[in-house]
Amino acid sequence: MRESPEGPAIVWLRQDLRLADNPALSRAASGGRAVIPVFILDEAAEIRPQGGASKWWLNRSLAALESDLAAHGSRLILRRGPAARVLEQLVAETGAGAVVWNRLHDAASITRDRQIKAALTARGVEAATFNAATFNAALLNEPWEIANGSGQPYRVFTPYWRVARARIVDTPIDGPSSRLAAPDRWPAGDRLEGWGLHPTAPDWSTGFGDWTPGEAGAMAALERFLDEALDDYADQRDRPAMSATSRLSPHLHFGEIGPRQVWRAVQSAVAGGQASERQADRFLAELGWREFNHHILFHQPRLPTASFRPEFDRLVWRDDEAGFAAWARGQTGYPMVDAGMRELWTTGTMHNRVRMIAASFLVKDLLIDWRRGEAWFWDTLVDADIAQNAANWQWVAGSGADAAPYFRVFNPVSQGETFDPDGAYVRRWVPELARLPAGLIHAPWTAPPALLAAAGVMLGRDYPRPILDHAQARRRALDAFAALKSAQPEPAA
Repeated sequence: MRESPEGPAIVWLRQDLRLADNPALSRAASGGRAVIPVFILDEAAEIRPQGGASKWWLNRSLAALESDLAAHGSRLILRRGPAARVLEQLVAETGAGAVVWNRLHDAASITRDRQIKAALTARGVEAATFNAATFNAALLNEPWEIANGSGQPYRVFTPYWRVARARIVDTPIDGPSSRLAAPDRWPAGDRLEGWGLHPTAPDWSTGFGDWTPGEAGAMAALERFLDEALDDYADQRDRPAMSATSRLSPHLHFGEIGPRQVWRAVQSAVAGGQASERQADRFLAELGWREFNHHILFHQPRLPTASFRPEFDRLVWRDDEAGFAAWARGQTGYPMVDAGMRELWTTGTMHNRVRMIAASFLVKDLLIDWRRGEAWFWDTLVDADIAQNAANWQWVAGSGADAAPYFRVFNPVSQGETFDPDGAYVRRWVPELARLPAGLIHAPWTAPPALLAAAGVMLGRDYPRPILDHAQARRRALDAFAALKSAQPEPAA
């Protein structure tokens, strides 16, 4: 197809690696205009360098997107370097008359996007994104659209979600039904293999095989969840040994599926009798929590590095390298914590309930700065998301918006007994304890020596003794956090 007189349109893809419900791609393809999809690895502009697990996912996701675009007669052009410079080069090479992209909502990206739009506009190139209401592929609502009665951003989830939910319009856009118009000549691009995103020497991703990055993988995960888990979600979501969660978080982060698509699919499942409203509402509230965290980050850009409640930055954290290393390796002697940390290292994910238990152990039991745990999760999670990661760590620490009270300290033993009552989760990830009975597996140090011997366990040799006494650590944490308790009233919604 010949190019239209105004030249092709460049679609700058970022965290929207999909064809369906992609406003920028839809806009670029409208009217039969030639489309040049581009992904730019702009490491210097990232809020922080991507973690190893995220790079692994990005590598697979881009490969899947290349294949999807090829099926529509198109290509994905890969370039590396500062986005402003790369886009300027591509416009010059292709004669593009427009560059379109979907919004990101962190402060650094917003600043960069405004600068790029101004530079392109000055050159006479259409740059459609930030001020256009339709270019939101990542969230159900824009963060600036939701405000309390005083016009201020929300600090508490429940009133936020009550208002935000009422504003949702779930109108996902269909993907291209036919071939995308191609330019007369494609610009050159990098080879994905040359970016070195896949780990080597060693390849620590061998346990990531249960994941299928890409748009097709995202849709398959959604369909599995709707068919097999949604109708039990509220009742089973906290049981880490069960396949009761959606596993959509990395797909959502990389934009292989959009929240409008998920919302519409869940509502359709309820209408079709696949799930009750109670079960669906509990899951949709998790989408709401994701929205809330991005709302907070938009209004508090320093969330990843500074406590949302400033008084918590006065806390004197402990410098405990041995404790941190034991936590990171899954060698704390507390089986529920260790199971989670080993699951994370092996698979790139950790069950949400166990994330809270593991995070509480680091922040409250070990009294180690939440930022160190947040950085570890950033490197090891395939779904590492700047808003989610920072906000959820601050929630556990008590320093965030709508945070767990400072005096809430997760007991790793009782949490294990409650949410992994038969020990199946621990047996999978801490196999050295597999022969212990369920009543003792979450506290093996309480088992009689003869029973430990019969199970083939010698504490200190096969499995570590607890690195601390939880009751004593809890008291130490409560004393440290209580000293910070502000006399100010709780913030308004």
